[in-house]
Amino acid sequence: MSIKKLQIPTYLSALSVMIFIIVLTFFLIVGKSLLIPLFLGGFFAILFTPFSNWMESKKVPKILSSVISLLCMALIVGGLLSFIVGNVASFTSDFDDVTSKINTYAQRIDEWTQSTFKMDYEIRNKANPDYLKRVLKENSSNISDFAMKTVGSLSGLVLIPVFMFFFLLYRHHLTQMMIMIYRDRDPNLVKMRITSLRKVILHYIVGVGKVMIILAILNISAYSALGIKHAIFFGVLGALLNIIPYVGPFFGVLLPVIYSFLTKDSLFYPVAVIVCYQIIQMIEGNFLTPKIVGGNVNLNAFITFLGLLIGGTIWGVAGMILVIPAMAILREIFDLSNTTKPFAYLMGEEKEKTQKNEKPEADNESSE
Repeated sequence: MSIKKLQIPTYLSALSVMIFIIVLTFFLIVGKSLLIPLFLGGFFAILFTPFSNWMESKKVPKILSSVISLLCMALIVGGLLSFIVGNVASFTSDFDDVTSKINTYAQRIDEWTQSTFKMDYEIRNKANPDYLKRVLKENSSNISDFAMKTVGSLSGLVLIPVFMFFFLLYRHHLTQMMIMIYRDRDPNLVKMRITSLRKVILHYIVGVGKVMIILAILNISAYSALGIKHAIFFGVLGALLNIIPYVGPFFGVLLPVIYSFLTKDSLFYPVAVIVCYQIIQMIEGNFLTPKIVGGNVNLNAFITFLGLLIGGTIWGVAGMILVIPAMAILREIFDLSNTTKPFAYLMGEEKEKTQKNEKPEADNESSE
């Protein structure tokens, strides 16, 4: 007797997919305080896995190598946070003459609108520089609060190194678990797939880090040439924010533009900052990222933009940072099975395929 396979109607399959998306979104929102530290700890663990492997190859115990990696991560992140907080806190001393400058600019705008449009908008009376100065002073001391909101809470900030330590300590144990789950397949093939997924994220993080270092050098050089104070801070901050595609670079240049506008006597400086920003972003988009990061992520622009919106809505700033490598992992997982390969195709670029398809057509035309 032939056994007939049960075929699920198309509308039920679509409904099940929608229900799964709703449940997953609800799970991500409810578990935000736990999942954000879990993902961040996992990415830090992936970043320091080669270092731990190297130490263990030198006969260093696994626990000690995990602790040393954790200390290195804490020193790097702590150094960056202290650098940012220290520089932002020093901004308040540079805004002593903000009130007079804002009044001067507002008066010039009123004079221009009155002479051009014969109308007086009274911007000089509506401007409230004291409020702006108070906001700048208050925000300069709240960078740590912003960091807390990014990871969710103080407990989330503590959980990140804890998760990183356990991921490093039990990384081989987790790999063996995946091999046991897929026991019907070749263990070497499963291990190779897991290693390739880890390398995708590692190459992405390392590539983005290299791009940020080069961007920091370019930003610092440009701001120093313009004579803007805190050039190192503005350059490093702009490079760090570049990890958030599309949105990060905009906020990275917004602060030096406002600072130069309020502290310099000419509009040349904020305009020059914007011009330098455009040139540096052109170099980054056309040369640095394609050459250094390359196709490690292989996500098309639409999926990247959509992922940023969803990640920002669900998890805020942390979601915008984590969503790109998370979608890269999903694309690699989708590519493992023939049933999910269409989703991998939807998320990825198709430059290589189009180039391969164009060559045979060109050969046929030449032969004809």
